[in-house]
Amino acid sequence: MEATESRRQGSRSRREQVTGCLAAAALFALSLFGSLLDGDGFRGPLRVSAIVIAALSCAAVAAHGRLPRTVTAVTVACGVLFILLGFRPNPFLLSPAMVSLWRLAVRTDRRTAWTASLSSAAALTGAAFIFGPGSWLEPGKVAVLAWALLPGAVGDAVRSRRGYLAAVEERAERAEQTREEEARRRVAEERVRIARDLHDVVAHHIALANAQAGVAVHLMARDPEKARTVLEQITETTSSALRELKATVGLLRQPDDPAAPLEPTPGIAQLPALVESFQHVGLEVTVRREGEEHPLSAGVDLTAYRIVQEALTNVTKHAGSGSASVSLKYTRTRLVITVEDSGSPSIRQPDSPSGYGLIGMRERAAAVGGRLRAGRRPEGGFRVSTELPLHTGEPTDEEETPT
Repeated sequence: MEATESRRQGSRSRREQVTGCLAAAALFALSLFGSLLDGDGFRGPLRVSAIVIAALSCAAVAAHGRLPRTVTAVTVACGVLFILLGFRPNPFLLSPAMVSLWRLAVRTDRRTAWTASLSSAAALTGAAFIFGPGSWLEPGKVAVLAWALLPGAVGDAVRSRRGYLAAVEERAERAEQTREEEARRRVAEERVRIARDLHDVVAHHIALANAQAGVAVHLMARDPEKARTVLEQITETTSSALRELKATVGLLRQPDDPAAPLEPTPGIAQLPALVESFQHVGLEVTVRREGEEHPLSAGVDLTAYRIVQEALTNVTKHAGSGSASVSLKYTRTRLVITVEDSGSPSIRQPDSPSGYGLIGMRERAAAVGGRLRAGRRPEGGFRVSTELPLHTGEPTDEEETPT
């Protein structure tokens, strides 16, 4: 691993060196071209001086990554030397200094960039006005000020843009991390809530078995046959409680939770009252039953009720429709529940397949050995379909699929 990282760093360093040499060569050519624009200056001994100064300035640019401030000072000094030797300043002649100022502004802070830009502008402009050939009123001398300040301004804008994009990416990553943590927290809370509901069901069975055992004790001497019947009922009740207890996972009840309610837990039998409660808020719900109804274990009955409740709640919040349908289809081994609404396809469904409400419904179905599917209907609206075993943990027929 360390050898691979070392090779990568070496390859990156070689690429940077090659890029620096190519940039220095290009700037050397531009500087010589800028000196050729001054026909009076590039003659005799000045020709050698121009080549030496251009070479020194461009060679310094290659080391900008290690010594940005020093390289900027050297290139600006070389630009001043060009002016002192009698060359008229132009962008090509001062290109090494301009590139150095731009890179300094990109890689350092704003204060350093503007200090370097203003100092360079003062040095180059002062040299042009005092020692440059021609009149003080030549436009080229005034333009030196713009050539010295422009690279710093552009570099500062580039650095600010990069900083803004980095901040946006950081906020996006932090928001994504927060959403993932929130999703995990809500899933954990939903699992605890499911476990608590199952615990309440098991507690209900145990209380019922205890009451039946008390009746059996009183009937044992007077009516043994009735006592036998009660004992058989206790066996069935405790078997159902054991199945519910196996499906319970995680923490069942937190210390600050209220005491378990004494009223029976809701189930499919309370579906008419649930439908009526949604009709009070303007949602027309139609219920259709197919097949011969079979008794459900307490955990499955509660899960079926909660899934229908959550699905209809999502319809009232997100569907943009005033009607919904609930289908209950009984087979030999399972119950298939389908909840549909007729919302428009243009209505956005916030509770997408990755939404928290659907996660909770899937968790409920999986806790009793069932499965749940949800998605948009081609004709418009949304469909939630779940298949549940008649008793907790029992297998379902795989060849039958919910529609």
